[in-house]
Amino acid sequence: MPRSPSKSRILLAVEALQRFDRDEAVRLLKEELRHGAADGERWKSAGRLAAQIGEIEIAVEAARRYANTTPITLERLLFYWGELAHYGRTDAVRQDMRRLPQPLQQHPIVQHFRGTLASQVGDFVAAEEHYRAALAQTQYLPQTWFALSMFKTFTDSDPDLAAMERVRPAMATVDSASRARFLYGLAKAYHDLGDYDRAFAIYSEGAALRRKEEPWDRVQVNRLADDLIQDFTPEAMKRLTPSEEHRPALFVNGLPRSGTTLVEQILVSNSRVADGGEVTLLKPALIPAGDHSLAGALAYQQRAGHDPWGAVARTYFRLLGARFPTDKLVVDKTLVQSHFMGLLMHALPNARVVWMRRNPEDTAFSCFRTFFTSNVPWSWSLDDIGFFFRLEDRLHAHWSAMFPDRILTVDYQALAADPETWTAKIARHCGLEPEARMFESHKTKRGVLTASVQQVRSPITTSRIGVSSRYSAHLEPFNRAYFG
Repeated sequence: MPRSPSKSRILLAVEALQRFDRDEAVRLLKEELRHGAADGERWKSAGRLAAQIGEIEIAVEAARRYANTTPITLERLLFYWGELAHYGRTDAVRQDMRRLPQPLQQHPIVQHFRGTLASQVGDFVAAEEHYRAALAQTQYLPQTWFALSMFKTFTDSDPDLAAMERVRPAMATVDSASRARFLYGLAKAYHDLGDYDRAFAIYSEGAALRRKEEPWDRVQVNRLADDLIQDFTPEAMKRLTPSEEHRPALFVNGLPRSGTTLVEQILVSNSRVADGGEVTLLKPALIPAGDHSLAGALAYQQRAGHDPWGAVARTYFRLLGARFPTDKLVVDKTLVQSHFMGLLMHALPNARVVWMRRNPEDTAFSCFRTFFTSNVPWSWSLDDIGFFFRLEDRLHAHWSAMFPDRILTVDYQALAADPETWTAKIARHCGLEPEARMFESHKTKRGVLTASVQQVRSPITTSRIGVSSRYSAHLEPFNRAYFG
């Protein structure tokens, strides 16, 4: 369509997406890269839009142009480095950092970023060195205290805890997200010390701050679950044209903190599997199908050409290839795939899913005490967690009945108690031969971006089962919402 002179290509791309015209949005963004300026503030918005629809190369280039906007600032550089790191391009980040003037290389925020890169690959010694180098310059770094607290175990008379309490009053002046992050780290310190009542109170204070960031619409999510269960039946799905894309695909689904990263680590330890993570690429590939409803899927079929669902699958594999340039299998453990599991299974007929389940109380409290960097607004209230868990239980039952041969349900407690048996089951379900490395998956070296970054570096253990019992006096809102 001709471009209106009064509208930018970026705005036109947004409008194209509102019409579910993904191809047009991508075309406009590529055209903007070809003809747009070499720098400028707008590239930040362009990069975010490209990231939202899974176009990684466009997102990275737009972030680079934003970083090159004069005057060049550390804030812009950090945005660019964050994009690179998110997509696993950490070597490029380190190379870029080495070009900084020496004083900037020692800047506390740069030291913090280096610590984060080190922790993602399991080098916690180097991570601690960088975090402490940052704190040595100023102790008023909420994100650094949080990061340090996540992989250390606090002890009685811990000087770090004393330092955190000293700076705690000053945290009232920082933005609510940074203050909440600091509080989650402080709560973790008291959890380590066994002061569970104080830990819960501080977790709750942090969660209350996060609830102010974004409301969670439980009515909308409940309606979505109802519609999926009602509309996606075996008979109704016969109305969808078959997909002609038959490449295998691996998915790990389940609630956050239910063991999904552990299973991802097991699978990645197989020689036929390259990597994985919360790649968030199937949803962008499904943009042409509208709102993920059956009605939207049928409408997409009518306006699409030959093999509409194969086209969705090919877009997904293209986006996945840009994120992980490999011919091997990649594990996709994006959160809440249950909301489009029917379309996932239809577009990718050779996909296999491992669906993790875990003790509800353990999962609930683990979600409540985790500072998720991705958008998980239901995790900021025990009552909302209980409500969401019930919906996910319903969706698990529905999709498991729909695809019994393609979805393997794995109980975390059973996996932790008998890892050898379950590792073999998981491998075979995914079309893989069990290999020795899979039974020692904690030794597999790779970048991990989730809150489980430290746990997957340790052998599988049952020690985390029943942790929620220490907080049983505080879990009544969850139990009421979940068990009724």
